[in-house]
Amino acid sequence: MLARDLVEDHPAVDIGSDALEAARLLGEYHLPGLVVTADGGRPVAVLPASQVVRFVVPDYVQDDPPLARVLNEKAADRIATELAGRTVADMLADRPTELPVLHASDTLLELAALMARLHSPLVAIVEDSRLLGVVTAARLLALALRPA
Repeated sequence: MLARDLVEDHPAVDIGSDALEAARLLGEYHLPGLVVTADGGRPVAVLPASQVVRFVVPDYVQDDPPLARVLNEKAADRIATELAGRTVADMLADRPTELPVLHASDTLLELAALMARLHSPLVAIVEDSRLLGVVTAARLLALALRPA
């Protein structure tokens, strides 16, 4: 089986897109992440939903998790405040040297290996540098675990 056989439609966002809108897209559609594009739709990164959460949780709480228990619920309201005026580029971690991107003709094992190695919830699938869609970890597991 080839990567093109597993491709799902999946929203993508431009690297300059509004961070709050990207976060809403993740939440509204329960997405594990978004493909980030630039230069006419060329994938440049994957933004996992967990990275957005990490971006909005203050560093001092990440460094000392018990603080989360003593902060009031108004701290949750700061998510929108934290993302306002930011772009998707602001939320990206340091750029990885290897992107979770494969060609449509790559195999299922290549796909699984890349996903595992990069700890990515999805892999962007391209053909002729054009984004076809993604393969999510959930789709890969469903295929691997279905009865023979």
